[in-house]
Amino acid sequence: MKKQVWMLGVCLMMVLGCSGKQTLKETHIAASDARIQYVGRVNFTNPDAPLFTYPGVQIIAGFEGTSIRMVAKPKSAFYMAQIDENEPFKVDFFNQEDSVLLLAEALPEGRHSIKLMHVTEGYELRPEFYGFILDPGKDLTEAPAMPKRKIEFIGNSITCGYGVEATEATDPFKYETENHYLSFASLTARALEAQYLVVARSGIGIFRNYNGPYEGKPETAMPALYDYTNFNDTTEVWDYSRFTPDLVCINLGTNDTSAGKYSKTKLREAYASFVQKLRNRYPQAKIVMLSGCMLTGQRMQDVEDAQNAAVAEINKKGDKEVYRFTFPAQDGSLGYGANYHPSIKQQEKMANELVPFLKEIMGW
Repeated sequence: MKKQVWMLGVCLMMVLGCSGKQTLKETHIAASDARIQYVGRVNFTNPDAPLFTYPGVQIIAGFEGTSIRMVAKPKSAFYMAQIDENEPFKVDFFNQEDSVLLLAEALPEGRHSIKLMHVTEGYELRPEFYGFILDPGKDLTEAPAMPKRKIEFIGNSITCGYGVEATEATDPFKYETENHYLSFASLTARALEAQYLVVARSGIGIFRNYNGPYEGKPETAMPALYDYTNFNDTTEVWDYSRFTPDLVCINLGTNDTSAGKYSKTKLREAYASFVQKLRNRYPQAKIVMLSGCMLTGQRMQDVEDAQNAAVAEINKKGDKEVYRFTFPAQDGSLGYGANYHPSIKQQEKMANELVPFLKEIMGW
């Protein structure tokens, strides 16, 4: 018993230090803290290690103090971070060996906000967020108010921001040059002052993925995978009550009509069926089908025909809140991203084209 008391005394001295004053420790904030806001499809099976695979997932919090670090799974993702209203910056957890990364220091004393966005595709890397570390004695504060407007974007590599930071059209895919924050979807949501959710994956189609068989492979296409929280992960069905959009934008068809022959009939059937599925999930939302900007000629026509058929089919049921919008085909004048995907300037052009149309139909 005496030995235990002695050891306890030694431990206390180590904490208090020789001066007898307590050494303040930094504040660790768990990912499960209720003051942290999450937007997007996130799996909370382990609330202290939320898992997400789709780009666009956001983590938002208010905090006190002069510094903030984030804790996350190493070698798993890139993020964009914004402190207060300052310029956003890229955070590299893809090349990071450690689980802790400094986001900001030497901030003015007082209250601040942090906004993080997952900007890469995580179906291979499966990123997890573990929380924040703040100055000693500091804590989280109330998170910034979220926008009332809500948009859901469903799409492929264009929506993901595939290769948007690449400098040559012939550059291969790299996580380092993918950045969803620079995609038309993210730009559009910010311009409309809306919070948004993303369900997108490079190479995916509405019935036929990139270079897939003529008749498609439905079990690997978007409609079959759409009901799950994370891509290609059937362990959790998405709870649609967690995010009810006012507007749904779908940009699918580029991969369905790529690399070889494809069934126009299957394309039309898949679009009509998926639009009806979305209407069943979101009875009050307006739905917009997008086409382009990587489509030209017959491929563009076939996608537009399929979308027009879907509009006509749902119109028969008295539903007049389904629309179409076409992005003009890119011509290279604004450069290209990796593998001839839209460049930063092309993505900006797409957002500038889409925003006025959405404002008009939404009355925003």
